[in-house]
Amino acid sequence: MVVSNIVSDASENLILVDELDREVGYCTKKECHEGDGQLHRAFSVFISNKNDEVLIQKRSSEKLLWPGYWSNACCSHPRAGETMDDAIYRRIDQELGFQCPLTFLYKFKYQAHYEDIGAENEYCWVYHGRYDGELNINRNEISDWKFLSLKDLETQLAASPEKFTPWFKMEWADLSKNYLEVFLSSSQPTNR
Repeated sequence: MVVSNIVSDASENLILVDELDREVGYCTKKECHEGDGQLHRAFSVFISNKNDEVLIQKRSSEKLLWPGYWSNACCSHPRAGETMDDAIYRRIDQELGFQCPLTFLYKFKYQAHYEDIGAENEYCWVYHGRYDGELNINRNEISDWKFLSLKDLETQLAASPEKFTPWFKMEWADLSKNYLEVFLSSSQPTNR
């Protein structure tokens, strides 16, 4: 059996939500991102390792929104009828090729436009995990990746913010202010 590296398409149904993140219906991924976007549920996963480094990925040039931009380890959407837990573990396996325990940190709502192509309009749940094993990157989703020290990440964000996705910049501002301890190896056991 041949397994495809294509992990999503524009016709899959995503979960529409209201201003309080209550499910109100479904819409295709394409429709969710057209124009100003329709408010839908999403997630962002941050991964750190035993060296207190953060995994960032460069989005594939094939992405409709923010192609070639640096972002967090993994971000996507739960599909219609899918729990958030199922979605986050499905997607890190599909994009990064591994599994590790993930911890929910917080959620927030944001909207960001990409040129005249479309927009993100998401209620985004943010998670963190620790991992020190091998990665099996899906090249359809990710064109490059690296682990950065917290200091190097801050330096790159300050020097070239235009190279990073808008949600990553918003999330990192909150994480570095309110959740920095989760990135430190002394605060959690390491998983392989």
